[in-house]
Order: sequence, then C-alpha cells, then structure tokens
Amino acid sequence: MSDLLSRLLGERDWLMADGATGTNLFNMGLASGEAPELWNIDQPDNIRALYRGAVEAGSDIFLTNTFGGNASRLKLHNAQGRVREINAAGVALGREIADKAGRPVVVAASIGPTGEIMAPMGALTHELAVEIFHEQAEAVKDAGADVLWVETISAQEEFQAAAEAFARVGMPWCGTMSFDTAGRTMMGLTSAQMVAMVDKLSTPPLAFGANCGVGAADLLRTVLGFVAAGPERPIIAKGNAGIPKYHDGHIHYDGTPELMAEYAVMARDCGATIIGGCCGTMPEHLKAMRAALESRPKGPRPTLDEIAGTLGGFSSANDGTGDDAGPARERRGRRRG
Repeated sequence: MSDLLSRLLGERDWLMADGATGTNLFNMGLASGEAPELWNIDQPDNIRALYRGAVEAGSDIFLTNTFGGNASRLKLHNAQGRVREINAAGVALGREIADKAGRPVVVAASIGPTGEIMAPMGALTHELAVEIFHEQAEAVKDAGADVLWVETISAQEEFQAAAEAFARVGMPWCGTMSFDTAGRTMMGLTSAQMVAMVDKLSTPPLAFGANCGVGAADLLRTVLGFVAAGPERPIIAKGNAGIPKYHDGHIHYDGTPELMAEYAVMARDCGATIIGGCCGTMPEHLKAMRAALESRPKGPRPTLDEIAGTLGGFSSANDGTGDDAGPARERRGRRRG
C-alpha cells in the first residue's frame, strides 16, 4: 500500500505514537467540561504546541485533537453543526506541524466513541452510528489526515460501525479499545474476542490494539492476550502513565519518564509494533520512551510477574479470559480516555 503508515510499518520494527491529549491541554488551561476540540478554532497555537511537543519528543505518529469531534459528542456543547469545521481545523494544524518535521510523521485523525449505548442495550442503532462516524471521517479525510484512528471504544458493535464508516470513506485506519474492567472492555469484550472480531472485518485496520484502560501493566497484559490469539496485523499499545490520583483538585498520573521508558521496551518485547502513551503521558515521558526503544535491544517476551515487578501489580486477578494474572494491586479509581 502507498499510504505513509503502511510504508513505515514495512520499513521499521517499531513506531512511536504520541501521548496524552487531555492531560497536556489541561496543563495549558483547558477548563473542566470544556470541549477540547473547540480549541482547534479558538486556541490554535495551543494545538500546534500539543502536536509539536509529540513530534519533537520523537513520535512517528500523533493523533489529532478531534477525539470528541463527532456530532453526538459535540451536541453536548451545541456544536453538532460544526463537525466539518472543527475536524478540518484540527487536522489542518496537524498537517502543518507534520509537514515541517523534516522526517515522515503520520497525522492520525483521532475518532472517539459516540458516547451513546448501542442497540439493543441502548438507543443508538448501527445505521446511525455508521452515519456519525462517516460524517467525521469524511471531514478529516478532506483535510488531509494520513490515517483514521478510532480509539477508546468499549463495544464491539461500535467498533464494527466505525469500520463500516471508514470503508465508505476509503481510507486506511487503525483501531483501539479500552480494557478497563478486569481485563475486559466496559461492555465485556476480551483481548481474544477483539482479535477474532478484527480478523472477520471485511475492511480490517492496518493495526489494532488497546489504549487507556487502567495502568501500563494492565495494558501489557492485554497485549499479551492479543499475541496469544495469533493476530494477523500489527498491535498498538498506548498505556496510561501510571495510575490516576486526585491531588489538590486535579487528577495526577504517577508514572515517571523512567517507568514509561520501561513500559515502552516491555511493550515492544511483548509484541507491540506501535507504542505510545495515553492519559498522563507528557513530552518528557515520550522522550524517555524513544531513547529506551532506540538504545535497548529487543529482549525475550516478559512474563506477567516481570511486568508486575517492573510496572506495578495488576488491578484485577485475571485478564478476563480466565488466566491467572500474577500479583494484583488495589484498584485506585477510574479515569476517562
């Protein structure tokens, strides 16, 4: 294939993705409850700084500030009629930064969940979900994104709706789900079930995997679950920078750059090809991750005990498939992707 991400996947043993969007923007002054995507219009220099921070830290791929840019999510801010404008601005700023990078950098258009529950449990039909994803995908395609990147999905049905929408658009795509409930997604999907689902899609992603979840250790356990299922395509790992803690009115992630460097190397050794961070992951974490990936040779696949010993224990006793998880830690709260 001629698209940039496919080319880089063919040339490289690993690629580094970016870090957090929300954490970085909150540090720039984004208010709680404010739609980050509106900053594509109202605070473009801050969004340029977000993208530039990832590129300068060594990311080969960065996600645009369009996670909540679908009509369902924007409706909460009375901006459902601005889908094209908001998404086009977010991608155009990304294109600007990537094209000045002096090396190939993939602009991945972030597409988050609709925020609605899919039928039959909820009111969101498959057809409407496809239309919601299709509208956003068309907008980011026209603005020059290299790849579509759906993330933090919990329901198999919503992932499948996104895949159908992306097939209509005719763009390469990647997809990740969030495994944050005892090794399963909130809607009960296991790592093995995700592999089976992805393999059956008529238009499968270039790469798939997990993002967000609980902590880095849990995410790597999920990656090992993917590998055990024998997937046909590259795996994505985007774990949080440690565990969220509430301190002085703010959520703080306790993962240090040194811990995230260990996570990055372990993610590669577990079998991930695209490695990045999620909540709490700042440019200083990414720099440490890049340095570790470049300087440390590939090692044997780590065991669960080795992962827990290095990154901290797991939040649940098993990974959702019935396998023993090794040491478990007390769960210390939930957070949003």
